[in-house]
Amino acid sequence: MPFVHAGGHRLEFERIDAGGRDRPTLVLLHEGLGSLAMWRDFPNRLAHATASRVVVYSRYGYGNSDPLTAPRTVRYMHDEALHALPEFLDALAIERPILVGHSDGGSIALIHVGGSGRGVTAVVAMAPHVMVEDVSIASIAAARDAFRTTRMRRRLGRYHADVDGAFLGWNDIWLSPAFRAWNIEDCLPRIACPILALQGEDDEYGTMEQLARVAGGAPDVRRLQLADCRHSPQRDQPDAVLDAISRFVDRVTGA
Repeated sequence: MPFVHAGGHRLEFERIDAGGRDRPTLVLLHEGLGSLAMWRDFPNRLAHATASRVVVYSRYGYGNSDPLTAPRTVRYMHDEALHALPEFLDALAIERPILVGHSDGGSIALIHVGGSGRGVTAVVAMAPHVMVEDVSIASIAAARDAFRTTRMRRRLGRYHADVDGAFLGWNDIWLSPAFRAWNIEDCLPRIACPILALQGEDDEYGTMEQLARVAGGAPDVRRLQLADCRHSPQRDQPDAVLDAISRFVDRVTGA
């Protein structure tokens, strides 16, 4: 994989070009335990479904990007959205992207469009967090127990060069008492671009209140509630997700 420097760190990335010069660039932002490799075949399928260019990368502390050297802070998603992501986009000369974020990545996309002042064509937010719920904390605590007592650490080790840093960097800050007050609803009214917000009905990390608050705060939101779907719509309902994103991309680009 090639690497790029952004936010003071070396980040792995991949570019998949399945569209013409008039098609948009979709930038994928992974979940709190994700990485470039953990998207599996979704980036390639998305590029061909939308006939577009897709760029996917591992954020600092994940995949084969630089490992964490210090604990994350409560503002780690703001740091990604307002500092690292702009530098990443500039390094690859990406203008007016469509941001496709999952979980933490969806939150980062919303913070970016609501606070960076940069041009973004649209956002696809899959299972985003805009505030902290009890169900989120309970599932993250359960993940901590699984990491300690099951094969979860070994499985994640296939996707992260520093698996302990990737897991604990995410898990420790979410379970800290200070994080209970984390909330990004203030950025929603400042979002000018269209949003497609998706969530599974069986999401173990958040309720439909997350999408309700996105729709209640931002001016142009389309919601999709997916049956038989947990926290990862792109894995549990890939065909429905690809179809929804393809239609949304065509709408926002006038295709």
